[in-house]
Amino acid sequence: MKTFKSIAYASAGRPQQVGDGFVGQSMIPSNRFEDFSPFLLLDHHGPMQVKPSRTPKGVDEHPHRGIETVTVVFEGALQHRDSAGNNGVIFAGDVQWMSAASGLVHEEKHELNFSRQGGTLDFIQLWVNLPRAHKMEKPRYQELASSQIPVVALNENTQLRVISGALEGINGPALTYSSVLLADVIVSGESWFELQLPQNQNVAIHVVMGEIMLNKTEKLANKHIAKLSQAGEWIEIKTEKEGARFLILGGEAINEPIVSYGPFVMNTQAEIRQTIEDYQSGKMGFLEAIEYES
Repeated sequence: MKTFKSIAYASAGRPQQVGDGFVGQSMIPSNRFEDFSPFLLLDHHGPMQVKPSRTPKGVDEHPHRGIETVTVVFEGALQHRDSAGNNGVIFAGDVQWMSAASGLVHEEKHELNFSRQGGTLDFIQLWVNLPRAHKMEKPRYQELASSQIPVVALNENTQLRVISGALEGINGPALTYSSVLLADVIVSGESWFELQLPQNQNVAIHVVMGEIMLNKTEKLANKHIAKLSQAGEWIEIKTEKEGARFLILGGEAINEPIVSYGPFVMNTQAEIRQTIEDYQSGKMGFLEAIEYES
């Protein structure tokens, strides 16, 4: 007999702006972030209208240690560069999975041609905590084109993309340091389907666009996130003719102390002090300035 997950609680995002080019909402409640472990943060930027600019906007050079940042683009284009020598551009459907681990500095901006043309930008960024054993690993960068992400049709109107972890018998290509499920469900019209999700793990649903009905009784609106019960395995999803899009997040909780200071997430205050010292002394590297054509 199937057992179904229920919604433990749901909440709307909080308005937020990052840098000079990313406007959106912070989705994971700051006072309940441990309920979403290993995820620490989910920011949904957009949909926003980007005005044409010769100089790309976004977030200037800044450091990280002890976490991974995951960016999924729904519309528009972003460019990335970091002090480990990685440079990349991601477009609609693409994913960037950067493990800062022992530390680096990076910047995230509107992609140059997109910046000059302007248009709609819509994307999410996740922060994934790293277990203590992997916080000081060498930084790692994964750029996953949409064509690399496996897709399965749940019905004629519904596609499931698995970015990391396993769902519906397919495995996502992203390499992770702990059990992390990230899946993207795109519904183009009226639909009904069931999904079997992990038991005894933290699982959440973030509605990117539209509205979904969960287990016949719970409506989850656009730009809302729902924490699901650990008990049960199945969820039933129904959408109307307008369709919807949502992300499924899941993983085993990292039950270790968390001490954070801005972009640094470690396990002790002493580690944070060392991290600040390492950053200020240049051990995380630097980025060279870019001169853009006027």
